[in-house]
Amino acid sequence: MAMSVGGDSTEKSISDINTTPLVDVMLVLLIIFLVTTTVAVQAVQLKLPDVRFDPTTTKPENVSLSVTSANNQCQVYWGLSPVTHEELLQRAVDKLKAEIARQGGVNAAGLELPEAHIRGDVNAPYRCIGATIYTMQQAGFARVGFISEPPPGGTTER
Repeated sequence: MAMSVGGDSTEKSISDINTTPLVDVMLVLLIIFLVTTTVAVQAVQLKLPDVRFDPTTTKPENVSLSVTSANNQCQVYWGLSPVTHEELLQRAVDKLKAEIARQGGVNAAGLELPEAHIRGDVNAPYRCIGATIYTMQQAGFARVGFISEPPPGGTTER
């Protein structure tokens, strides 16, 4: 509460409430509630997928690739033979053309294109695996999958 000293006798005392401390306290409480509610409440309910093992049916026309890294250099293997990314692209294009020709051409009914299966070493940087995926997609392989090791003890139930 404030008061005016001196002056006219007709002036009244100033009785306005000082709201600055109230606003300060409310802002502090607002910040505390904003921080604690985001920690305590999760807005999106998710159920993460269970890990399960599906046996891979390998067709003879599918391409098996292995990706590893040594001395910070990517190494890609087509089957058991090492290839560069340029050789990988050329071999993949040739494989796809040969498979399409074997099945009767691009307009053949029931045309089934081969898949690329990639086995990536756990210590290989993702740039090596990503470059291999990109190369296979650039060659025309629509299905590129990963081969992983099943969890210990076999399959997990859903």
